[in-house]
Order: sequence, then structure tokens, then C-alpha cells
Amino acid sequence: MNMNTYTNDAVELLKLLIATPSISRDEAKAADIMEETLAAYGMDSNRHKNNVWTIAPNYDETKETILLNAHIDTVKPVKTWIRNPYCPCTEGDKLYGLGSNDCGGGLVSLLQVFRILAEKEDRGYNLVYLASAEEEVSGAEGISSVLPMLPEINVAIVGEPTGMQPAVAEKGLMVLDITAHGKSGHAARGEGVNAIYEALDDLCWLRSYRFKRVSEFLGPTVMNVTVINAGTQHNVVPDECRIVVDVRTNELYTNEEVYDFICRHLHSDVKARSFRLHSSGISMEHPLVRRCLSHGMKPFGSPTLSDQALMPFNSIKLGPGDSSRSHSADEFIKISEIENAIRTYIEILSA
Repeated sequence: MNMNTYTNDAVELLKLLIATPSISRDEAKAADIMEETLAAYGMDSNRHKNNVWTIAPNYDETKETILLNAHIDTVKPVKTWIRNPYCPCTEGDKLYGLGSNDCGGGLVSLLQVFRILAEKEDRGYNLVYLASAEEEVSGAEGISSVLPMLPEINVAIVGEPTGMQPAVAEKGLMVLDITAHGKSGHAARGEGVNAIYEALDDLCWLRSYRFKRVSEFLGPTVMNVTVINAGTQHNVVPDECRIVVDVRTNELYTNEEVYDFICRHLHSDVKARSFRLHSSGISMEHPLVRRCLSHGMKPFGSPTLSDQALMPFNSIKLGPGDSSRSHSADEFIKISEIENAIRTYIEILSA
């Protein structure tokens, strides 16, 4: 196994992807590149929308299946970029470009790992590689649309940037739209029922309540009021106050359970935009986690959302790069991080 060759191939593919804008829901050209790359590697590929995947030869239904997954879409570049976000630029060990860290490093590293392991007939497990779309927006035409088309998955490695330390739990997300109702009236006459005042008790409860189940890796489930809208002009008592609440759940609660609990404690109307982005967690006794621990890795809980939220099977988040670089100006990945990631993946996936 010539690690330099695989690392160079990974870097060249990442440069090509950086130079190809792939904002969420507009990833077709990046998906084309992934298809072309798989074909160049002599691999069969499948595509649904802008999701591209391949299955290692000698698939055996009696064996467990491991999914290697990372996403091809990016966020929009922030205005404070100094470099051209779509011009891959190498300076020493750093490769700059939009999506290089999130999640290009993991995407190209896992593909090289798939190349290496797919050739081994004695793997002891099936292997699937999936480059998914719409991760940054948790879109309906991303990973959730393609999972039913894949073989049954037992466990996944998600190549998000974690410094190659395993995230064994990830917080979920639920956004609530809360509406307090009042009755309009003339402010000068003190008429009506002020919807803002009607919302005050609910706002105080949202600020002060603490969920009892605290996760070892994720901490508590947290609620934050992030948007409030009410009123039309200074002399009209508002008859409606609209509130948006960001809820980050740990793996000890389902989104539905938290929603039902909140509804029982608020006077206002509560609607959840979605329940689909659940928290995830994997047992520390899972063989994949045990392999990570045996290599001296340190498990942690991730506060950021990924496609793990849409996976109905065990998964860990493990990838090159640093989460703090994601969605930031002048994003970069280190070439040495890509090389180390390929080596590390191979080590933990080899018997």
C-alpha cells in the first residue's frame, strides 16, 4: 500500500471539489465528479439525486455492513474570506478552500480507505461508501432519501472534522414555533389583552427549566429562545406574540418526548417544525468504539448536527480537520491530516 499515492489522489480530488461550487441543493456538478472518480477507480457507482454511493465487491448478506459517509455540499462562503473560496490554494501543509475542512477532508479520505479495503477479500464485513448531499440543510433529498436504497447498515463512520477523535454522541435539534394569543386594543386606553405579557410566564419557564437527564458526553438538553416577534405599531396592543425556540436534545430524550413535555408546561400554542433530527449515541462497548479506544482515541460528545441525526443505526463521527474551522473564512485542511486519517481509518477497520 503506497500511502503517498492515496494521499495525493485524495488531495487532487479535494482540489477539484473545492473548485466546483456545491452549495446545498446545488451539488449536481460535485456529484458528477464523484461519479467520474469512482469510474476512474474502476468502481461501479449508484446515484440518486446528488447522492453517490458504491458497494464493495463480494457482498455477503450474512456479514455486517459498515457505511463510510461524508457529504459533498457546503455552506455559502462568508463575506470575510480573504482568499477566493473556490480556488484551492496550498501553503505548506495547508490546503485552503470552501468545504476543505467541512467535509472535504473526510470525504476524500474515506474514499481512499474504501479503495484500499474493497480489494481485501478477507475483510469480514461488507463495505459501502456514500457521498451524500444536502447535509448542511438536513434536506429531504439528502441522505434520508437514499438510505432505503442501500443494503442494511449496521454501523457508520461519518467523516465530519473531529481531529480524528470519535464523537460517540451527537446532539439533536428541534425548532419550535410558539404563539401566545391576546386581544388587540388601543394602547392609550389600556384596552385589550397584551400577547407579549401573556407570553412572559412561558418565556420565564423556557429560560429557567433544566431537564433532569444529563448525558455523560453531551450534557443537558438545552432550550434557547432565539426569535421574538410581536406588535404592529406603538399604539396598538398586540394580539399575537410569536416565539422561536432552538432545542438541542441529548441522547437520553427523543424529540417527541421533549415536545410533549414542553406542551404540557406552556400556555401558548406550540408547534414543532420537525421531529426528524434526533440525537444519537453509541455504546462504549460497541466493537468499533472499542477499536478506537484501543488506539488511544478519546471519545467525546459533539454539539454540532450532522447526517448522524438521520441514521437509524449505530454511528460514530470521526474525521480529519477541526470543527472550529467549519463555516469560517479561509477554511483549510492540513494535508498531513488527510494522510493521518487514511492510516487511522485503515488501522481501526483492519482485523
